[in-house]
Amino acid sequence: MIVTEITEAVDMCRSDGRLRHESIGFSRTPLRRPNLRGWGRNKRWDYWGVVTPRFVLGMTVAGLDYAQLSQVYFYDRETRLHITADTTKLGPGAVVLPDGRPPMTVRSDNRGTKTRFLDEGSRTILRLSTPRVEVELSAEPGGECLEAVVPWSDKRFQYTLKELARPVSGTVTVDGEVIDVAAGDSFAVLDRGRGKWPYNVSWNWGAGSGVVDGRRIGLQLGGKWTAGTGVTENGLFVDGRLNYWGDELEWTYDLRDESSPWRVRGEYLDATLTPFHRRHASTNLLVISSSTHQAFGNWSGFAYDNQGTRHALDGLAGWAEEANNRW
Repeated sequence: MIVTEITEAVDMCRSDGRLRHESIGFSRTPLRRPNLRGWGRNKRWDYWGVVTPRFVLGMTVAGLDYAQLSQVYFYDRETRLHITADTTKLGPGAVVLPDGRPPMTVRSDNRGTKTRFLDEGSRTILRLSTPRVEVELSAEPGGECLEAVVPWSDKRFQYTLKELARPVSGTVTVDGEVIDVAAGDSFAVLDRGRGKWPYNVSWNWGAGSGVVDGRRIGLQLGGKWTAGTGVTENGLFVDGRLNYWGDELEWTYDLRDESSPWRVRGEYLDATLTPFHRRHASTNLLVISSSTHQAFGNWSGFAYDNQGTRHALDGLAGWAEEANNRW
C-alpha cells in the first residue's frame, strides 16, 4: 500500500480541533505539531524502553485528561528480579507532556515516582527516581524516526512517533546496586503518542534493536489499531535510515503459553520473537481499565528494505505485546 510521505511541517489539528487531512501519512523526521484542543478522549504519553544484556526497563509518563499515570517496569535478566511501580492520579496535574515538536521536556511527579525525559541537543537524558530504582541514562540520536498520523475519523485520530535502536549509556541503580550501561550493546526505544482515541482500543506492538552483520538495525512493528486507516507504523531502520512498509502485518502468538514464540509476517518480513521473559499487567479503575501481555526476547528471521536488500534480524533484542484498553 502506498502511504503519503509528509515532507513539510504541518499541524495535526484544525482550529476547531478536528483532524487536518494534510497531516495524514508518515515522515522520517518530526514534522507534525500534535496540537490537540479541548478536553475529552485526549491521550498523551511518552514511553521509553531500554534493553541491555543485563536488564530490560520500561518508563511511561501518560496523561488521559481525567487521569495522570506514571509506570515503571524493571526486569533483571540475570537474577530474574522484577520491579513494578505504577501510580495513577485522577484529575489534572502531576505530568507535563508538551504538544509541540522536539526538543521538549517531559516530566512527572506522581506519588513517589519522579520521571524526567529531557532533550539536550541531539540526545535525550532519561532520569527516574523511585524508592527502589534510580535511572541516569543518555540516549544518543539514532537517525531517522517513524512519525505518522493515523486517522479513524475527523474526530478520532492518533499521532505516533517511534525512534528505534538509539544507543544508550549511563547507570541504573536497583536496591543500591549500580549497574553500568554501555552504549555498544544497549539500546533505547521511544514511543510518543498524542491523539483523540476511541474508548475501547486494542493493539499489537513489536520492537527490536541491535547490531547484525555490522549494521545497526531497528525493527518497528504494529498491528490491529491501524487496520483500515490507510496508514501503518511498520518499518525497518538500517544504520538510522527508515524503510517504511505501508501494508498491515499478520501476527501469530499464544497468550496461554508463556514460552511460545511471537511471529510477525508480511510482504517484506518474517520475524519471530523467542521470549526470555513474559509479563501481564492489568488495571481496573472503573472508567479506566487495561490489560497488556508483553514478551521480552530476541528476534530472528529476516526483513527487506525498500531497495530489496535482505537483512537478518537474528539477535535483535526487544519485545512484542498485545494491549487492550478501555480508557
